[in-house]
Amino acid sequence: MDFNMKKLASDAGIFFTRAVQFTEEKFGQAEKTELDAHFENLLARADSTKNWTEKILRQTEVLLQPNPRPRCQFLANSARVEEFLYEKLDRKVPSRVTNGELLAQYMSEAANELGPETPYGKTLIKVGETEKRLGAAERDFIHSASINFLTPLRNFLEGDWRTISKERRILQNRRLDLDASKARLKKAKAAEAKAAAEQELRVAQTEFDRQAEVTRLLLEGISSTHVNHLRCLQEFVESQATYYAQCYRHMLDLQKQLGSTQGVIFPGTFVGNTEPASSPLSSASLATAAATIPVVPTVVGMSSTGEAAISLDDVAPPASGTRKARVLYDYEAGDSSELALLADELITVYSLPGMDPDWLIGERGNRKGKVPVTYLELLS
Repeated sequence: MDFNMKKLASDAGIFFTRAVQFTEEKFGQAEKTELDAHFENLLARADSTKNWTEKILRQTEVLLQPNPRPRCQFLANSARVEEFLYEKLDRKVPSRVTNGELLAQYMSEAANELGPETPYGKTLIKVGETEKRLGAAERDFIHSASINFLTPLRNFLEGDWRTISKERRILQNRRLDLDASKARLKKAKAAEAKAAAEQELRVAQTEFDRQAEVTRLLLEGISSTHVNHLRCLQEFVESQATYYAQCYRHMLDLQKQLGSTQGVIFPGTFVGNTEPASSPLSSASLATAAATIPVVPTVVGMSSTGEAAISLDDVAPPASGTRKARVLYDYEAGDSSELALLADELITVYSLPGMDPDWLIGERGNRKGKVPVTYLELLS
């Protein structure tokens, strides 16, 4: 009991001494031991790393789960708690339905109720299947980003940074003890008091130096943290690139499916028109670009949509005004009417009356076939 009381009294005395020293420093009434410039730079770098890691972590979470409403935010927080519990129990977190997969489900149910054999129902099914693939790709991306990017950032903030903060607080206390010892030595008059103050100062200086070294080593470890976060950032970019590439391929496939069926879904709509009234999933820029391609005379027997009825052997390029195009991506021909492409090669392109504006006729040497506008950079 006496030992505990003495320890409490000692701790209270130390706390009071530190408080007095800190207050006098703030009012300029006491000297303060300054850390060297290198140490101060390490501290500033560590603080900056911590602050930006927090911001990047929060914004990445927003990217992966955009615009959470208050109720959704509560669910999101509950989901994080659930993930934490599964992690502690060393169990796999169950997969959750993404927004794209939920939209796909609604489209499928709507098609079944409104008529799966109707044009609208068939299109709902096609779009729903693509949305389901997009949702699955999104789930894979979120999972990869969470494991390879978010988790290391959280581990730094919840692990390494807490250790650094703890050792910095200890260093601050050791520094206050050291400066308080220096102040007592200056005030000591009697020889015995000076001797005791000098001994106390030596002990305080030793403890401060030891703690400064421990803290310095931890702060210098921030460089390793940067290297680790750099690797994680590269993995995040790779997973995001894979995700967007998958989305792009899925949407191109859907665009092609809808383009090939538009004449069936809307019979007669495009007859006599050189352009469709509307082009599914095509941008205005692509339609404009395609409209500037020289048009060859109408081919006898060609269908209004410019699809399978085109006889490529009978198609000849216009006498003048053809354009060159640079291929942006590799493209594998879907059938014999299409032309396979290799990235960065140059081909000659032109349009035919009634063609979908998202497609052109491309020629390379003695070979010709349809090519998608989205894979080309049209040159002047």
